[in-house]
Amino acid sequence: MHAGGMVLLAAAQGGAQVVPARAQMAATLGFHIILACFGIALPSIVLLAEFIGLRRENQTAMRLARRWSQVMGVLVAVGAVTGTVLSFEMGLLWPGLMRQYGSVLGLPFGVEGLFFFLEAIFAGIYLWGWRRLPGWAHWWSGVPIAVSGIFGAIAVIAVNAWMNTPGGFTEVDGRITSVDVWQVFFSRSAVYEMPHMVLAAYMVAGFGVASVYAVGILRGRRDRYHYTGFALGFVPAAILTPFQIFVGDTAARAIASDQPVKFAAMEYVAQTSRQVPEWLAGVYVNGHIYAGIKIPYLDSLLVGFGPGTKVIGWDSVAPADRPPVVWLIHLSFDVMVGLGTLLLLVGLWAAWTWWRRRRWPRPLLFWALGAVSGLAAIVAMECGWVVTEEGRQPWVVYGLQTTTQAATTNGGVLASLSIVIVVYGVIGAGTIAILLMLSRRWRRDDRDDTPVPYGPPRALADQPASQVES
Repeated sequence: MHAGGMVLLAAAQGGAQVVPARAQMAATLGFHIILACFGIALPSIVLLAEFIGLRRENQTAMRLARRWSQVMGVLVAVGAVTGTVLSFEMGLLWPGLMRQYGSVLGLPFGVEGLFFFLEAIFAGIYLWGWRRLPGWAHWWSGVPIAVSGIFGAIAVIAVNAWMNTPGGFTEVDGRITSVDVWQVFFSRSAVYEMPHMVLAAYMVAGFGVASVYAVGILRGRRDRYHYTGFALGFVPAAILTPFQIFVGDTAARAIASDQPVKFAAMEYVAQTSRQVPEWLAGVYVNGHIYAGIKIPYLDSLLVGFGPGTKVIGWDSVAPADRPPVVWLIHLSFDVMVGLGTLLLLVGLWAAWTWWRRRRWPRPLLFWALGAVSGLAAIVAMECGWVVTEEGRQPWVVYGLQTTTQAATTNGGVLASLSIVIVVYGVIGAGTIAILLMLSRRWRRDDRDDTPVPYGPPRALADQPASQVES
């Protein structure tokens, strides 16, 4: 059956609410995950800038830290709104999931809520503390923000990892009678999903920050401010990229064991066999792969380090238990890997030039790649989530509960989907407008070379507060 027919069959079997419920969850999660990445990693980048500013008395780094903290405040506020919407959607769109497994998922959701509150509280203290706290005291007040962001992300990923490899509970007559919270929190797939997501967040935030200053450099602003801003974002992200690729490779191999049908969709393995080739790109339609590049034996080599390794195909399960749109999963996986490799090469280019000549590469191509690196990291991260979520279909809890069983049977989901798209569009446009307004204000303030340490500069101590740089 062709892909479109499979989608229609899934919709017909699950009722009219399943498709719009999935679309609404995808839209809200796809939007929120970008903000979540900055919430996880941007505090660490801000703290890095402030650390350099304090340790080396670097006023440029200090100015960047001060300004980036304002961006952090905006994104944390918007992320709080979109994250709250997701929490409500878990019960409104997927009552079957929460009714059956709410007692299992309660702990990780509770832990995530605890760290979210800690992050919000210390974000307020950190923003308030500029010019009010001593230098290192202010820096330490920001550390809980970074720590809370990481552990909050780990708690959320624990839920998703459990949905991919469920365990740690006892079910009797359809009811959960006992829960092993450690096995739930640290399921088999949590070992690779947690570091994979945290590293992705640091890449999104790091390359995202770097891309802003790369654009400025391309426009001729080749000053210390822009080079410092680029370096503080680019260097950490570039250093973490090879680690992310290693984790991703390990994750793919684990998925081949834990979720073989998902892996089969990722790699276009229709039939269980050995000496399985690797397909780059290509669209699978009606049993044929169009416009793909075939590399013999490579898939078996990647899975088991030998061409004779058996790779399980999607023929191992009934058609109803297979992901409905395999080409979407495969192409998303290829895009994620391809963009990750591109970011690795850009980082290696910078490292090689710095090692040889102690400077950044001069060709405009490098700075053009730097300018799009943030978007590339975001697209790669979103594609990773498509693989994770679409590849698990038709299961919401792998092997235990289907998406149809979990979805709401109430009406009105299509209306709520429409409202969410409009509201999130407005929120997104408003967030971008605020960030652009901050950028314009900072460019005006750059005419005044007033340093921004802690407490008003001595030369301005007697001036009205309104005249001191905010």
